[in-house]
Amino acid sequence: MLELPCDFLEEMEKVLGDDYQLYLQLMEKEAFRGISLNRLKMSDINILPFEVKKCPFYKDGYYISDEKGIGNTPFHHAGAFYVQEPSAMSAVTLLDVREGEKILDLCAAPGGKSAQIASCLNGTGLIWSNEVVKNRAQILLSNFERMGIAKGVVSSCYPEVLCRKLEGYFDKVLVDAPCSGEGMFRKNPEAVKEWSREHVLSCAERQLSILRSAAHAVKDGGILVYSTCTFSYEENESVIRRFLEENTDFEMCDIGEHFGRKTELPCAVRITPVENGEGHFAAKLRKNGVSGKTEKADIKCAVPRELEDIFNEVPKGNYVLTGDKLYIMPDDLPDIKGLGVIRAGVLAGEFVKKRFEPSHALFMSAKADSIKRVLELDDDTVQAFLHGMEIDSDCTNGYTAVTYKGIITGYGKTSNGRLKNKYPKGLRLK
Repeated sequence: MLELPCDFLEEMEKVLGDDYQLYLQLMEKEAFRGISLNRLKMSDINILPFEVKKCPFYKDGYYISDEKGIGNTPFHHAGAFYVQEPSAMSAVTLLDVREGEKILDLCAAPGGKSAQIASCLNGTGLIWSNEVVKNRAQILLSNFERMGIAKGVVSSCYPEVLCRKLEGYFDKVLVDAPCSGEGMFRKNPEAVKEWSREHVLSCAERQLSILRSAAHAVKDGGILVYSTCTFSYEENESVIRRFLEENTDFEMCDIGEHFGRKTELPCAVRITPVENGEGHFAAKLRKNGVSGKTEKADIKCAVPRELEDIFNEVPKGNYVLTGDKLYIMPDDLPDIKGLGVIRAGVLAGEFVKKRFEPSHALFMSAKADSIKRVLELDDDTVQAFLHGMEIDSDCTNGYTAVTYKGIITGYGKTSNGRLKNKYPKGLRLK
């Protein structure tokens, strides 16, 4: 039985009213689990080898019955979906992503909401994902590569530095703020042990500070969405009220959705286990002030002739050679100096002793029909590939994309009827 702090339960009784007893009953049951579909990789949810049920919080969000083993499926390795708590998907729904937009996910790790945003952008615009904790930013980068995100940036920078430098650059900004994690209690009992009223109030001050920074990065007429996975008034409604008092160039705007429960704010939503999610709060704001100008990067181009043997048509973008590594940068990228950028665009590969070696990320960001050599695997051979084994190949000699159900899962190098496996060792099945 889950032991919940008395102070927390008193607050929840105020939040839930007549639904409080139902909440207590639900907290003794299994947590909700889900996935969000990645349309950069897959569009047909029905080809997945497990049952899913549509969830109300996101257009491509689904409930699943169990997470166990799901990370070892070829579809997960291929980046076809992201395992994500269902109510957490709601913040991106409020963001209302449109193709071609520039969007900042300011507190992005491990990357679930960034994956949603990139899927909605559908290979257009720009997704900039930031995580101040560097080891978490590396996890974010790994998920970027798995999901096949090409037009994106991963950075590890303090919000106040990043948002001041990119003044008025983004159409939309998401602040999924670090919080006390009250909506994670059923999924992560350790969060219960860490909870205290002092921690709640401390989180609220940090959240307000992050929102203040985020405000600078939003362009005139742009959207700022604030979200948490907690229930407390101090971390949610109070933070928004205090922010609006300080920033009169922002106003709340219609969230346009009907899921969750009403809050004390007219344009915000709270989701609890009563509404079939673990716990989330989200509010939507519009900026009416004057945007600043952002300097563009000075990008030098390099001609990637080696890629002509891999692709039917070499990927478009700004090719930049940094040391021995070749990157494909997104168009109209701002000046990224001093912003803790870990990766901008896609690592195409690197030159090793004057020989070009393409990267795993390059293939993961590509479509199968864009590549000259494609090897489709069945259930048995894909398992062998994910374990790092060499397999038979009927392709001509050269770098070869490996697909499962038509989705690129990695690559290898065909030589005389055998595929030398290039799947990264750190990602292989044990």
